[in-house]
Amino acid sequence: MSQYYNPGRTKNIFNPESEEAFKLSRSKIELFLNCPRCFYMDRRLGIGRPPGFPFNLNSAVDFLLKKEFDLHRVSGEAHPLMKTYGLDLIPFNHEKMDEWRENFKGVQYFHEPSNFILTGAVDDLWVDKKGVVYVVDYKSTSKDSEVNIDAEWQEGYKNQMEFYQWLLRNNGFKVSDTGYFVYCNGRRDMKAFDGKLEFDVKIIPYTGSDSWIEDTIMDAKKCLLLDDIPEAAAECDYCNYRFAAQEKEIKPDAPSRKTKTKKVKTQTTLI
Repeated sequence: MSQYYNPGRTKNIFNPESEEAFKLSRSKIELFLNCPRCFYMDRRLGIGRPPGFPFNLNSAVDFLLKKEFDLHRVSGEAHPLMKTYGLDLIPFNHEKMDEWRENFKGVQYFHEPSNFILTGAVDDLWVDKKGVVYVVDYKSTSKDSEVNIDAEWQEGYKNQMEFYQWLLRNNGFKVSDTGYFVYCNGRRDMKAFDGKLEFDVKIIPYTGSDSWIEDTIMDAKKCLLLDDIPEAAAECDYCNYRFAAQEKEIKPDAPSRKTKTKKVKTQTTLI
């Protein structure tokens, strides 16, 4: 078994008999939207999707952007990029900013109807002169065309921003429906690498709505209370892979591998 993947997790598993509040991150809500079956197997059975490799270059860009905006946060001044885009905003200087950015902590809110503690780690927050908070998310890529947030696969970016807005509103902040993506695009037109990457940085505004979140949270709770594993999303590559693998007959001379099963009441699921 890989040291990076545990298919038999015993922590952070939802117990329908427990009265204790269950912590659920923004990314797990997105997992539910993508595939209820994968969500159920992860949070109810402890069988998460195999993780992808970390994007260390993207993480480095995020880290450096935070350091850069923090300099202006301390001074209470606008970042030059804000001035370039005509935004009368400054980085939000709050005592919990470091906590709100930290994975596994983030902004938290206890949602009483579901008995969930919802969490999400923000990249940045900006504020205007009236005290209205604007959610900011850093993104990085490298492509020849102009960056945007119009692709279907980027719907998750928008959900992410709206979820952060919802969390902050429920923590008592006045939050704008408009947020900003600071999108860094690594340039490919340089004559040489010379040990450095140069980026074009663009601020993309996005105005959304968090009206979908309450119903989605309650639907996720109903999903976790099911006795049987729910149907897979039609376009879930993970589930389609599992189903295709199960349909193939293992040849006698192939390396043997025992099939593991996990029961949920009367149902047996092949993993």
